[in-house]
Amino acid sequence: MNPEGVITRESKYSVKETIDRLQAFLQQHGVTIYARIDQQAEVQKAGLNLSPLEYLLFGNPKAGGVLIAENPLIALDLPLKVIVWEDAEKKVWISYNEGAYIEKRYALSHTENSPVNLDPLIAKALDL
Repeated sequence: MNPEGVITRESKYSVKETIDRLQAFLQQHGVTIYARIDQQAEVQKAGLNLSPLEYLLFGNPKAGGVLIAENPLIALDLPLKVIVWEDAEKKVWISYNEGAYIEKRYALSHTENSPVNLDPLIAKALDL
């Protein structure tokens, strides 16, 4: 399972702690948190079982606005989203869209500090 354009990295923290750390880091850097969804809890409400899995939707309206002005269709992928999930072996993973993939998909101008490039941010937030 390795879809094109998706980066998956192992986290040394639990699902909840990974999301907590990422959310705190983003908020410290002025990023807007739009939603945090505990998908495991939502699925349990429907009477089903799911290993821990949470989403975090976030963005920076100023940076995202520049991208939307360049190509309005990128709004389909904004705000940015990460998922943190636990596999059957109890390993925790964080997955997100690859910045270069998003840039190519919407024919965006590439910049060194593209707001869709989450790799450096994830690495700093989670000590990877």
